[in-house]
Amino acid sequence: MKTVSIVGNGRFGKTLYKLIKDDFIVSVFDKKDSVEKIYNSEIIFYCVPISSFENVIASHKKYFKKKHILIDVLSVKMHPAAIFKKYLTGTDTQALLTHPMFGPDSSKKGFEGLPIIIDKFRSNPDTYNFWKEYFKDKGINVIEMSAKEHDKLAATSQGLTHFIGRLLEEMRFKPTSIDSPGTKKLLEVIKQTCSDTWQLFTDLQHFNPYTKQMRINLGSSYDKLYDKLLPRQINPDFIIYGIQGGKGSFNEEAIRYYVQKNSIKKFRIKYLHTSQKVLDCLHKGEIDKGQFAIHNAVGGMVEESIQAMTKYKFVIVDQFAIKISHALMIRKDTKLNEIDTIMTHPQVFAQCKDTLLKKYPNLKQISGKGELIDQAIVTKYLSAGKLPKNMATMGSKILARIYNLKIVEDNLQDSKENYTGFLLVSRA
Repeated sequence: MKTVSIVGNGRFGKTLYKLIKDDFIVSVFDKKDSVEKIYNSEIIFYCVPISSFENVIASHKKYFKKKHILIDVLSVKMHPAAIFKKYLTGTDTQALLTHPMFGPDSSKKGFEGLPIIIDKFRSNPDTYNFWKEYFKDKGINVIEMSAKEHDKLAATSQGLTHFIGRLLEEMRFKPTSIDSPGTKKLLEVIKQTCSDTWQLFTDLQHFNPYTKQMRINLGSSYDKLYDKLLPRQINPDFIIYGIQGGKGSFNEEAIRYYVQKNSIKKFRIKYLHTSQKVLDCLHKGEIDKGQFAIHNAVGGMVEESIQAMTKYKFVIVDQFAIKISHALMIRKDTKLNEIDTIMTHPQVFAQCKDTLLKKYPNLKQISGKGELIDQAIVTKYLSAGKLPKNMATMGSKILARIYNLKIVEDNLQDSKENYTGFLLVSRA
């Protein structure tokens, strides 16, 4: 009776043992066992994680002999083929590539009809035919296939299935009292794929050269389907523009400049205050187009917008610039000598840096978080008493009129040619 060593006593190592134990003298080895004893057997099955395979083969190489037949059972095939080729070149040791398309869950009731992929690789005809017939005699469906063809197909079958299973788990997809048969099948996919280790999942995605493109295609298909469910225009009677600023902000001035220049009469403005919220609302289909500041002639790139742009897909519809000036504003019941802090957008400070240092060197400069980064919100809160009286703000002088503030001084920008560029964007 032939002797077999199984390297790895995990979920599949135990499954393989159940399959072959009655036909061979089988020894099972784990990490703590003697490596040398493994190679007392003629046939060695490697039931190890994909990412550990090369380390195992490299560290075992000195024990390989002509009598040995090395068989991998990894879920990818081009990787073990490359590793065997790397470490077996110049030797007479045989190697056979297999991928049993089953595991402990699917083989609970036996192995009849379950598939296995085999590739002759470095095995001689007698060895190859022996194992092909052996698996057939066990009722297993033997599929002969090259390593490359296997990985191409596996990327969009096993790789995709495992990805969908993990995706549904990440969504916390749970059973309900009204589950349809289709829903129950999805729950079975989660159970099947997520019973395996996280390492197996990541190895399937990283060591098959075709799974990356599968994930790209999946993401692209999701985006297309998602966009098909959104209206081409939310309201057929007018366009909804979502802007980075609030009422009275330079963003409002910019969008009004844009619609006037392009003779757009029917529109609504949604004041969203941050670039992040503009792009988020665009993604959700809550606005038709979005606008935010991207660059200033003095202050440079608008970091808030750059950060938001990294998180969303969109198309640039237009870009334009307007000339802006900054005013220092305080509450009407406050005197300038009572002010110790200015709160406004970081870009305002960047555009007025030298002037503020010269004229108001003792005033602390701070910017808010979230919506409070928008000077229109700061102005609104300051007027309503939601911010301390000893605080000033800076921005468009229009804000002073809207929120009943006092202008201390206008045109505080360092450059007379203080232009800010804006992007008008739509869904990709």
